[in-house]
Amino acid sequence: MRFTCEKSILVSAISVASRTVATKSSITAIEGIYCQAGNQLQFTGFNMETAITVKADADIQQTGVCILPARLFSDIIRRLPEGPVSVSVDEDTYKVAIRAGYSNFNISATSAEDYPALPDVENRNGITMPQNKLREMISGTIFAVSENQSRPIHTGCLFEVVDDTISVVAVDGYRLARRTYHAGVSLERNMHFVVPAPALKEVEKILGEDENVTLQLGPKHILFEMGRATLICRLLEGDFLDWRKVIPTDCPVKVVAHVGELAATIERVGLIVTEKLKSPVRCTFGDNEATFRTTTAIGAAEDRCSIAGNGGELEIGFNCHYLTDALKAVPSDEVCLELKNGLSPIVFTPVRPEDDFAYMVLPVRLRSN
Repeated sequence: MRFTCEKSILVSAISVASRTVATKSSITAIEGIYCQAGNQLQFTGFNMETAITVKADADIQQTGVCILPARLFSDIIRRLPEGPVSVSVDEDTYKVAIRAGYSNFNISATSAEDYPALPDVENRNGITMPQNKLREMISGTIFAVSENQSRPIHTGCLFEVVDDTISVVAVDGYRLARRTYHAGVSLERNMHFVVPAPALKEVEKILGEDENVTLQLGPKHILFEMGRATLICRLLEGDFLDWRKVIPTDCPVKVVAHVGELAATIERVGLIVTEKLKSPVRCTFGDNEATFRTTTAIGAAEDRCSIAGNGGELEIGFNCHYLTDALKAVPSDEVCLELKNGLSPIVFTPVRPEDDFAYMVLPVRLRSN
């Protein structure tokens, strides 16, 4: 195998593919990066759960495949001088020669015979949408994914495709996050599947701004095709929470707040709340004003924020970090706060008709004054 490629292109491709290289495994082969020079130059990282393959423009003089030591190869390429990099691999000895400018390295690769085959996802049932929209949906929900391994199905995000909409939902037992994308045309699909959070975090890093992303759904795997990069991961199996049944409807209290001002107020009050000194924030929604108070061993804090509407002096307690996480994910300047009573969840919903999201946070029972 022999090819020449610009250093910047190599660095970009290797850094993305290396994210899913196994750090320690009983299968030694997947601790390296799979390099294939055929019609195109490709690098693959695979940890038996998630695989990332990245294509790179290169002048390929001789085809071949091998497994390169991921960290060493990446470190060498990143430290080479700018310009073209020449890489050649002896197919008999698997000795690798790397040259760029006056720099010259010789390292060892291994045979690709023991590298496991990637899951096969048929090129059908494709769903295409803008990359920036998918990234917004992931970043706007993934913070609410559960870390409790006793319910593995909730350690990922639910994707629902219905008619012309794609929804992403995450729950962790204390909060729920939903973002919905409207395609404008029928997707001619009705499907749902759950993607593990670690894989979605990698997808989020790869996604760009202008191009489209295509999702290919297989029986047990999902493939994300994002320009020159593809990611394949195993789907989670089980029954996801019926989220439509847990979000309160017909809430009698509805007020509107400025997202930035409300988040800043809650964050200030939460300054005296720590992991060791947990205490709920006591929220009182009055006439065009919301008051937030909390007390811990450190001291007490109180602040107020303007709202539009009358909350009827409804008092309710919340984990302040859950509230600020939800507010940071709201994609607009204003948000509607919907409440029923002091023991029911709060739901953040859109003010603008073009937005479609819901963030629900369960309350914390307050002690009497």
